[in-house]
Amino acid sequence: MVTLQTDRLILRMLRESDIDAYAEMCGDPETMRHIGDGQPLSRSMAWRNLAMMVGHWSLRGYGLWAAEERSSGAFVGRIGFWNPDGWPGFEIGWMLHRSYWGRGYATEGARAALEYGFTELREPQIISLIHPENLASIRVADRLGERLVGTEELIGRTSLVYRITREEWEERRNPR
Repeated sequence: MVTLQTDRLILRMLRESDIDAYAEMCGDPETMRHIGDGQPLSRSMAWRNLAMMVGHWSLRGYGLWAAEERSSGAFVGRIGFWNPDGWPGFEIGWMLHRSYWGRGYATEGARAALEYGFTELREPQIISLIHPENLASIRVADRLGERLVGTEELIGRTSLVYRITREEWEERRNPR
């Protein structure tokens, strides 16, 4: 079980006790409009979604973490990796409960996850699949050093494909 810490966050395994906060986040139409098919999830579908994320860890050895605020222990959202069978690539993603938007948590958590992906998992490149209207996530991808490289059709919607290679990430960390 891998846990990461940042200045303000703990990235830890999702657990069943997260379901109330997770279902609230996934049931919010504004939060979900750029995720998946753009529709909010019922509580039972949020539980299935959470279980699928936990299963991804079992099958792949990596996945999405629960992002927990260090100061309060509150569930902030999910941040980490997604790469199910048939996916366009090794993806880093983030989704935060709306009450935590605009605080820099997505960037902070994704930076820690990105470092783990390149240093521990030794991925050669990492992508983010972002709905074209999700300007906040595009800004996070930019802050991470990802660049737009194309589009991909997923779940009946067009996603922008942002990417950063290990070499680009290393250069950003150790500029000459």
